Amino acid sequence: MGRSRSKLHDVFDVVITDLSHDGRGVGRRDSGKTVFVTGALTGETVRVEQTGRNRHFDEARTTEVLVPSPDRVTPRCPHFGTCAGCVLQHLAAPVQIQAKRRVLMDNLRRIGHVEPQRELEPLLDLAWGYRRKGRFSVRWVDKKGKVVVGFRETNPRFVADLAECHTVVPQIGSRIPEIEAVVASLDGRGTIPQIEFIAGDDAVALVFRHLEPLSDADRERLVAFAQATGFAVFLQPGGLDSVAPLWPQTPPRLAFALPGHDVDLEFRPLDFIQVNAGLNVKMIAAALDLLDPQPQDRVLDLFCGLGNFTLPLARRAGQVVGVEGDAGLVARARANAAANGLGNVAFHAADLFKDLSAEPWMRAGFDKLLLDPPRAGAAEVLAQLPLKGIDRIVYVSCHAASLARDAGFLVRERGYRLVAAGAMDMFPQTAHVESIALFER
Repeated sequence: MGRSRSKLHDVFDVVITDLSHDGRGVGRRDSGKTVFVTGALTGETVRVEQTGRNRHFDEARTTEVLVPSPDRVTPRCPHFGTCAGCVLQHLAAPVQIQAKRRVLMDNLRRIGHVEPQRELEPLLDLAWGYRRKGRFSVRWVDKKGKVVVGFRETNPRFVADLAECHTVVPQIGSRIPEIEAVVASLDGRGTIPQIEFIAGDDAVALVFRHLEPLSDADRERLVAFAQATGFAVFLQPGGLDSVAPLWPQTPPRLAFALPGHDVDLEFRPLDFIQVNAGLNVKMIAAALDLLDPQPQDRVLDLFCGLGNFTLPLARRAGQVVGVEGDAGLVARARANAAANGLGNVAFHAADLFKDLSAEPWMRAGFDKLLLDPPRAGAAEVLAQLPLKGIDRIVYVSCHAASLARDAGFLVRERGYRLVAAGAMDMFPQTAHVESIALFER
């Protein structure tokens, strides 16, 4: 149902009784209608301005906190409230993870109609300066006469004009003005819609997407910027395959180590890697502890990417098979396995959302399964996969509702028990809920 523009901007007071899955306060108007309030916390009384109407709920933003929550803190970032990159900075960090725990458990009960036999302790790491991969939007704003570089605003039509970002790794988050300045210096500044950033252990890369060819002068300006900042600069004039280094022409090696597993993973500038390096290490350790791979086990790793879980698994299991839909990631996973001296691992490229009946690995037989699907979850592959013989499943999830749906299927349709589940704070200061669950026969 679309929003109505009539009667918007009404101002009223509301008591907040809960937090929504996207970090907004939830309350009820005098009429009993639910209202979702940006910038409000559970237990608060706030004065709000209505910003949206729907048949079933209204939307509003906080204009004044009349009765604050004891859990309210002063946001660290000056752009809080405008930038939509992290919407929970006003909530104390220990309470953020408790809110995410509640979202996970509520989804499991409400959508999956299941409850874990035990809840795992939440996994936590750095609360700030953790984000090593992301995408800045770029826009030339005529009214301001300047280039704006940042994440989207709470109104997604606009780009937040960031001077700094405290959740991005410091070597990038503290240098946004320099990035903005070099784009502003370009003749083709209006043709650059986005800049991807990614950081390895020893190098940082920026990928400038440009919709029209850059002039020689603009390329020279970007080279000078790369030399001055130490960033490796890549250009992307088209699709993913068009990414090419600008400076240095032989780019530095992008890679990260996984301490405790004797594994090093190399990647390319637009590859998927887990955003939070410290939390990723703890997540892998938790997943392996739950799955408990043994030297005689054959383990299947679905949505394996570069081998983030696959290669650590291969250090402990007898044989590991990784499956991923992106053929480029599969090629890099194979190269990573070879570089790490792992001969007991095989990789396959397959679209895990389509018919898999012709895939040879589907009939191979496995003892244990690990999967880390995207937001859509794993319903299609779980419905096709011969699960007989697989006694233990570890499911890593980036979307609580998808996990809950798939958990209900595994429990009611495939004879598993949801033994344990817990939240992981992969994205502190945001409402994003990452989680991990263990299923057993």
